[in-house]
Amino acid sequence: MHRHITTLVVGVAVLAVAGFSILVGWPLINVVETGRTPEYPDILPRRYEAEVEQVFDAALHAVNQLPRWALVSYQPESGEIRAEARTRLFRFVDDVHIRVVSEGNAAVVLVRSASRIGRGDFGQNARNIRVLFEEIDRQMRMSAGHS
Repeated sequence: MHRHITTLVVGVAVLAVAGFSILVGWPLINVVETGRTPEYPDILPRRYEAEVEQVFDAALHAVNQLPRWALVSYQPESGEIRAEARTRLFRFVDDVHIRVVSEGNAAVVLVRSASRIGRGDFGQNARNIRVLFEEIDRQMRMSAGHS
């Protein structure tokens, strides 16, 4: 019985999100990727004039600093970090994949955030990427102050 009620509540919430998304103009998508999501042309890969290792460390620290984010795995040799970001209200889980790659003398951060359920994310995946970049920027400023 409890499972049916939970399923019903989640179903109603998902429908409400989809309906509200249409009303407020959020796109009905549940995956956002830097430089690859036309609905969010402002969400682009972030370039840092720094060593890949430094930016990777900043991204790793950023994931650990963000509320409701959990580190799933990381591989410094490939520059990949996997995390889970939970939404505040319903605790829905978004999978976040971060890659730090070398581009000339710079490091570039590529991010993909994807909701596990639903057709519309209420703009949450875009917010995930924006807040991650804000925190990486903060971590980079902090490390520059300690150099």
